[in-house]
Amino acid sequence: MSEHENEIDRIEPVDFDASDSPLFATKSSESKNNKPSPRVWLAVAGLFVVALAVIFVLPTIVEEYELPLERRTEIEQAANAPQLAPQPAINAISPFLEAQRAEQRKEAQDVLAELLRIQAELDARGVESWAGDAYQEALEFARLGDEFYLQQDFETARDNYAEGSQALLTISEQVPVQLSQHLVAGEAALQSNDSTLAREKFSIALQLDPLSSEAQIGLDRAETLDEVNAKLAEAEQLIEDGDLDEARQLYLAALELDERNAGARQLLEDVEQQILQREFAGVMSEGYGFLQSGDPERAIATFQQAASLGINQQEAEAAIQQTRDDVARVAIDRLTAEADLARSNEEWGNAVQFYDEILAIDANLIFAQEGKDYTSKRLQLDNLLEYSVANPERFADDAVYQQTLDIYYTGRSIEGPGPRLSGQLDTLYPLLESSQVPLDIQFVSNNATQVTLLRIAEMGMFEAQSLSLKPGRYVAVGIREGYRDVRKEFVVGFGQTPDAVVVQCDERIVASRGS
Repeated sequence: MSEHENEIDRIEPVDFDASDSPLFATKSSESKNNKPSPRVWLAVAGLFVVALAVIFVLPTIVEEYELPLERRTEIEQAANAPQLAPQPAINAISPFLEAQRAEQRKEAQDVLAELLRIQAELDARGVESWAGDAYQEALEFARLGDEFYLQQDFETARDNYAEGSQALLTISEQVPVQLSQHLVAGEAALQSNDSTLAREKFSIALQLDPLSSEAQIGLDRAETLDEVNAKLAEAEQLIEDGDLDEARQLYLAALELDERNAGARQLLEDVEQQILQREFAGVMSEGYGFLQSGDPERAIATFQQAASLGINQQEAEAAIQQTRDDVARVAIDRLTAEADLARSNEEWGNAVQFYDEILAIDANLIFAQEGKDYTSKRLQLDNLLEYSVANPERFADDAVYQQTLDIYYTGRSIEGPGPRLSGQLDTLYPLLESSQVPLDIQFVSNNATQVTLLRIAEMGMFEAQSLSLKPGRYVAVGIREGYRDVRKEFVVGFGQTPDAVVVQCDERIVASRGS
């Protein structure tokens, strides 16, 4: 088939609208003229030429072509064979077959359109960078389909287009997996400080999913990775030089560039921990300085400040406790010495107070518990002896006498009594002894007063009377009708015995006018 025939074979039928041709255009102004214009005559001449062409040329074309202007298939003649008389076309395409071919061509075009759509999506996702070989294999089906399409084998073309479309669709279904793999690979590249590879992987991931925030963040981190690493290296050198504060500033600057850099964040935490350790050590040293200078209260306050830093709290609390123990030990030693001195001086009240202060510091101290118990009993004995010596007249009461006698013997049972106790006992003994020796007491009255010696006897009315009484305090009461009552208190013995006790009512009661 010649090149000219191929060109004719590719001619497609077109719609022809005579109304669009200037040959059929008329103007209203010309139609109104009764005499034809020159243009009309030219149009008529043109129509005549067309008619001649239809009569003589068109039959020749129709004989060689069938609608829609597709080339007839000719029988190949042997080389140099004599030309035979024209034969009728043996493969003329009927309208039915032409309709089928048109339907097949449309199906191939539809499948091709779907293939092109998927291809466009994959191209937008940079498919060449992550599935280049598979992509080219899929396009090879499309190229084969084009060849069959040009040969008008539309069914085979459609099948190849479908194969290519399915291959591209398979590649498209791999997008989520590829996205995940490139994100993982990009993160691994970041961890290995390979900024070039990380940038490549995250760029492809961003092509796979332009809306992926993870891919965008990864790409941004890859862009700053080299600068971040430079700051980290500089900070490491500063730490070796002992400049922790400047190193901390560089770590902060690195995190401003890449806030997700776990390594930089860990290094920042490490250097901040070192700074805290340095500050802690300084505060603790200051506290021990106060302790050595004899200021435990300021030392404890400083140790508490160290504990508030949030590190090495056990160490700081141990220092606080040790300081308090030392302070307590000093205080206990001082109070114990004072308590011992008070005991040796028989100042039992002071001794009890010192033991109370010791127990306030440490309630579990056995010696303080026992010391308080002993000194409390000695204080009680001391008070009883002092009271008994000061009030011997109470001994006239047998119960009081017996109780005081018990107190006396309790004091005598104490080994190694001090001078105070010995003096108290020596003073009390003669008082107890004399309290049981009766003395004759003379009572005087006017023989008109009823006299009673409370808790002893009803003496009645008399002018003079004598009673034998043990040393002690007594009360005599006199009653006389029409006279004011009298009450006489007196002490027998202990150097206070009166010569006589006068009990008589002499003051008359004056009656009121209204009576």
